Amino acid sequence: MGPAEGPDGPAVLGVAEVTGIIRDALDLPELAGLWVRGEVTNYTHHRSGHRYFSLGEGRGRDQALINAVMFRGSARALSFEPAEGMDVLAYGRVGVYGPQGKYQFYVEDMRLAGEGEKHLLVERWRRELAAEGCFETSRKRGIPAFPRRVAVVTSPTGAVLHDITNVLSRRYPLEVLLSPTAVQGETAHLEIAGAIRRADGLADVLIVGRGGGSFEDLFPFNRPEVVRAIAACETPVISAVGHEVDVTLADLAADLRAPTPSAAAECAVPDRQRLREDLEADRRRMRDGIVAALDRRRTGLEDLRLRLRPARPLRRVAEVRQQTADLEERLFRAASMKIKNERLVLTGLKATLDGKNPYAPLRRGYALALRDGEVVRSAGALGPGDRLDLLLADGRAGVVVESVHDDEDVRRPDP
Repeated sequence: MGPAEGPDGPAVLGVAEVTGIIRDALDLPELAGLWVRGEVTNYTHHRSGHRYFSLGEGRGRDQALINAVMFRGSARALSFEPAEGMDVLAYGRVGVYGPQGKYQFYVEDMRLAGEGEKHLLVERWRRELAAEGCFETSRKRGIPAFPRRVAVVTSPTGAVLHDITNVLSRRYPLEVLLSPTAVQGETAHLEIAGAIRRADGLADVLIVGRGGGSFEDLFPFNRPEVVRAIAACETPVISAVGHEVDVTLADLAADLRAPTPSAAAECAVPDRQRLREDLEADRRRMRDGIVAALDRRRTGLEDLRLRLRPARPLRRVAEVRQQTADLEERLFRAASMKIKNERLVLTGLKATLDGKNPYAPLRRGYALALRDGEVVRSAGALGPGDRLDLLLADGRAGVVVESVHDDEDVRRPDP
């Protein structure tokens, strides 16, 4: 049905439209995710797994009620079974259920009122302590590899101390210092913080631990006093509070979290059996290395001894001497052959030069006639009265030409 004019003129809305307007009006951030505290009434556990109930506040005519539903998927996570009159803290959103035209609270999480309030308190503490830097990874330290003393902050009568000392005595016996404290109760958080401060600086590792328990039992380890005491410790801290599934703010502040107290003891010290095995392995490696090195040195000395035997150096000298003599002989033969060849070449060159030497015939009785320093090559070039220099093998003589005769018998072709 759409909008229509009423008897007096205003628009008329359909039921679905009114419901839609209400739904839009309730679509507020303040109603989208909130905690509501109230008393469970009209509780029904439907066979489908859904839970239907109301949350009430007050009595009689002043009582306020809000219908609520918790669907099967969310109800599976409940840690308790709701019942009539139970004071609870419920988390969810407010919405409108169209078919019935009513608003209701859709519950996603529900806790007992006291515990629920503590969960909210822990969440607030977590944000505040994180802002202070108590959970910063950069401030966490490593656990010493070989501690000499371990301090334990726990109850002196609980099983935690017994478990830790048993593991330490078996794994790596060392001095254990107990800083006793109560681990639950109204003032337990103050005692725990004081015990941590007393033990700080007296050991190489500090274990803060207690056995498993409910959220309420472990609540002291969520208190800011304990968290700040752990964060301020100069000694590395191992937290072992509750079981593996339990996580407290003390765990977040510690340098190392262990799932159980026994595991914390194992994290605090090495395993002496493993150390023995490692030492034995190192000893074997060192022994094998030394033996191998000695064998190499022994072999080298034996080779040197054999090389230095009296007969061997003499034999070696003789061999070198023979090799030297052979080389000398080869060099001498090669040099002699070279010199002979060079001598033949030089002889040939000398003969060639002597044949072309114009002064060579003078040694055989010939003379060389010069006129004005020039060689006279023909009788026709001379005339009576010419003055000549005769160049002989052992000197010079000046002569005057008396007559010139052309003699065919002494003519020779030019060379």
